[in-house]
Amino acid sequence: MMAGKLILWVSALVFTGYGMVSLVAPSVPAGYAGLVISNGNAFAEIAAMYGGLQTGIGIFCLLAVSKTEFYRAGLVILVLGIGAIALGRLIGFLVTAEPVTMYTYGAFFYECFTAIWAAYAFRQTSSRVK
Repeated sequence: MMAGKLILWVSALVFTGYGMVSLVAPSVPAGYAGLVISNGNAFAEIAAMYGGLQTGIGIFCLLAVSKTEFYRAGLVILVLGIGAIALGRLIGFLVTAEPVTMYTYGAFFYECFTAIWAAYAFRQTSSRVK
């Protein structure tokens, strides 16, 4: 359970921190990703997806660390949710003819690492966490 709690704590900090920054300053993640915020819809979209969603995931990871009944669900969201983001990112940079930057490689590495670590921790637990 130690490996699972550690990845949940790290994820809680990373997702909540990055999410809060993205919520109040959507131009920050947009700049890292090379996105252009061209209108109010784009501003709201970046705030919602980079800010709101990531903050929510971070808070859920914090809940999963502190409440035993959410522990396995927290690991599952990291495996499925973050793993799916990694898969989508992989497909995206494999099918594009355009070069990607260290932002994409770094995010992909972090997402794979998080999903794999969470999967390992999930497998180490029984369906009844003590």
